[in-house]
Amino acid sequence: MAGTYDAIIIGGGHNGLVAGAYFARAGARAVVLEARHKTGGAADTSAPFPNHPEIKVSTYSYVMSLMPPTIIRELQLKRHGYDVTPFGPYYQAFPDGRSIKVYADDAKKSYESVAQFSKKDADTLPLWEEWLKGVADVLGPLLLRVPPKLGSMALGDLLETAETAWRMRKLGVRGVASVTKLFSMSVTDLLNEWFESDAVKGMLAVNGVIGTWAGPDEPGTAYVMLHHSIGDVGDGHLGSWGFQQGGMGAVADAIRRSAESYGCEIRTNARVAKILVRNGRFAGVALESGEEIYAPIGVTTIHPKIAFLQLIDRVELPPDFVRDIENWRTRSGVVKINVAMSELPDFIADPGKELQDHHTGSVELCFSTDYAERAFQDAHMEKKAATRPFVDGVIPTTLDKKLCPEGIHIFSMYSQWVPHEWSKEPHREELEAYADRCIDEYTALAPNFKSAVIDRQIIGPYDMEQELGLIGGNIFHGELAVDQLFHMRPAPGYADYRTPIRGLYHGSSATHAGGGVNGIPGWQAFRAAVKDRALKKK
Repeated sequence: MAGTYDAIIIGGGHNGLVAGAYFARAGARAVVLEARHKTGGAADTSAPFPNHPEIKVSTYSYVMSLMPPTIIRELQLKRHGYDVTPFGPYYQAFPDGRSIKVYADDAKKSYESVAQFSKKDADTLPLWEEWLKGVADVLGPLLLRVPPKLGSMALGDLLETAETAWRMRKLGVRGVASVTKLFSMSVTDLLNEWFESDAVKGMLAVNGVIGTWAGPDEPGTAYVMLHHSIGDVGDGHLGSWGFQQGGMGAVADAIRRSAESYGCEIRTNARVAKILVRNGRFAGVALESGEEIYAPIGVTTIHPKIAFLQLIDRVELPPDFVRDIENWRTRSGVVKINVAMSELPDFIADPGKELQDHHTGSVELCFSTDYAERAFQDAHMEKKAATRPFVDGVIPTTLDKKLCPEGIHIFSMYSQWVPHEWSKEPHREELEAYADRCIDEYTALAPNFKSAVIDRQIIGPYDMEQELGLIGGNIFHGELAVDQLFHMRPAPGYADYRTPIRGLYHGSSATHAGGGVNGIPGWQAFRAAVKDRALKKK
């Protein structure tokens, strides 16, 4: 029957495409339904400048990390265009003419750079990286495991809990203490235990606040730092990130091509208006057009507040689950600014417009943890856009030659914070002024910056919510807070990629391992269906 499938995947972002690819690879007749005119969601490449259609940007997400080699290999993504180049050092220039460069593969250069600010910190940096790697080596693999149902007395759940605890034995007494610190401490307090230089701590704090509605002084931000430090794009370096050739949209395109090669049907402009439930079981979906599509298996990869509070009649769901999703925190305050430039920034600390290694990595704007905390408090307490924004910047065109013509560069700013309430209104004028301040801050470090700007694109929380369904503009579909991680993500008892509706699975970034373009939630939703024997063998 034309309107009947083995599996329906709601949402054509990278997780939806991964789920669709796996179902089709297993022989299922699968369809991915995407509301927008294109697939990929936040993994997107676009040409946003009407006067410069030849210039492309990674629209929302901007760097690649955390995708497991298993997914890359099994879906043959490299054959379909997945091509990630690891990028250069973490770089922070300062108004006094000094700079810090921290390399993933050159301890000597990192030492010499950090020693300008503190010889003690230079000596400490390798110990810090070794400590962080030790914790990541144990916790990293947990991103690929289904969280146990802690508190359940069912035999199977008790065995899974015991197995997880057994794996944690590798940490030892000191390791457990380290994990406790990471889950409970602020990144500021943690860094204060290790380092003395404000400049060094400011640079290292960046990963603790990316995409987070919390300043570095907030408890729990130490874990956010670890989450972003686990990344490995295949070169074996802790915290290694990279640029996809052709921008982040090319990642989604590679997954889509893989899915289609296995026979998965991809439909765009196919917005789901309702999830159909019959006797507590998933039955299919009704599209906004009025068309109904049926299948015994469904996977939602869209925001849980949309999937469970808007598309399903609440009487079909347990009251506790509804309450948990209602209380699911999904604030942001992030502003993405894509700047087209006629030349590379000429930093006072490291002069030259020619390509140098500091142009190829993260070009930060975070002079200290106090600097970042002040930016957060502007948005949180004073309800205004940060006077001096924090920015995680990259220049992908230094290593990706497919985005722009020769000589043109994209400076991608992932900036914070504006009030999270701005997700409800556009705030265009305030965002323009905010972007001006970001550019002015960089211009103070690289005097040619402002004059080199050709055009810019400003994407605020409102745009992310309206364009992508990211409630609150939160890129993780939910804050990476301690009470929203692991067995709590997105609700107690439902962190195993299942939902209260039989046959409906959850594979959005609001599930465990979500956050970053990694595909794990979509992969795990498929695996849950296989484990339940919901997917009939062909």
